[in-house]
Amino acid sequence: MSVVKINAITVPRDRFDEFARRFASRAGRVSSAPGFEAFELLRPNDEREVCLVLTRWRSEEDFQAWVASPDFAAGHAQHREGGAVGTASELWSFDVLERRGAGGRGLSPGRSTPLPSIRQDQPMSTLDAFSLTDKVALVTGASSGLGVEFADALADAGADVVICARRADRLEDTKARVEGHGRRCVAVQADVTDVDDCRRVVEQAVAELGRVDVLVNNAGMGTAVPATREEPEEFRRVIDINLHGSYWMAQACARVMQPGASIINIGSVLGSTTAGLPQAAYASSKAAIIGLTRDLAQQWTGRKGIRVNALAPGFFHSEMTEQYPEGYLDQMLWRIPTGRVGQGSELAAAVVFLASDAASYITGVLLPVDGGLLTT
Repeated sequence: MSVVKINAITVPRDRFDEFARRFASRAGRVSSAPGFEAFELLRPNDEREVCLVLTRWRSEEDFQAWVASPDFAAGHAQHREGGAVGTASELWSFDVLERRGAGGRGLSPGRSTPLPSIRQDQPMSTLDAFSLTDKVALVTGASSGLGVEFADALADAGADVVICARRADRLEDTKARVEGHGRRCVAVQADVTDVDDCRRVVEQAVAELGRVDVLVNNAGMGTAVPATREEPEEFRRVIDINLHGSYWMAQACARVMQPGASIINIGSVLGSTTAGLPQAAYASSKAAIIGLTRDLAQQWTGRKGIRVNALAPGFFHSEMTEQYPEGYLDQMLWRIPTGRVGQGSELAAAVVFLASDAASYITGVLLPVDGGLLTT
């Protein structure tokens, strides 16, 4: 079975970005590698021997490398070269391919053969699947604690990082850590409870770094107030930051994200269990994150190609755990089969996993990183 290119599509430059995004969101991704992602828009069947492939290139260099490759030469030796159109932040190419077999008969629905524009002869290695090279990640609440760990790990995996928090002065240390990995970093002062702030952060990310591939909804707060004493405003404040803030930021990012993007909501084991402290507001907000994650996954994964997952951290040293009563963490160790508090790097590794192509078939899940706490 051979596949040869027979034509190319021309789309007006001023409408190309809209055209590509619309069709890519409906298409099935058939291949990916560090330099490109390919989507099959029309699939051949018994009556149609032509398929349309849309390829999104990470850079002009990747596209030109393909043009110079043996794959391109073999598929295009007797056919007109396809075009590529650059947008403000992306490079796309369209290929119309004809599948030819014995007797010129078409393929049955759902079957697939290698396409010249998809380098299936160079499969992504397992380690490469965890790479975030040249992706753009956005981390909220990145001024301290686990947010700093997340930004640092994402940069270490190859991503450029946008960081935001209410305390702008404390973002400088995080920015230095990201840049220490040789990656670009954009620091933005923002309050995730403000819808306009969320939109502004995303707009600045796209303006300076070209796109948003990964969102880590980390901004949050916790309280421990007996339920009969908690004031309405105290409860609302926790819900506003932990739940509403995650939703507004996810909403803003989803409007610009492309297929293959990933949203990671930071929940908590306290969304699924209790730990002996009066934390009705915090537990309610983290339980709601589980429902939010599942619903956004079912809305966006099929239609937009955006995966949405949540992490449920157990006990990690952070600003919130510093407020616990003295000796509290030691008393909780009996519930943790590993017998210890987690390290920030262990949680950050899970963020990198869910952000990467290694988790490309995972969406709508809650992943506990808790040393086994939820098993007890």
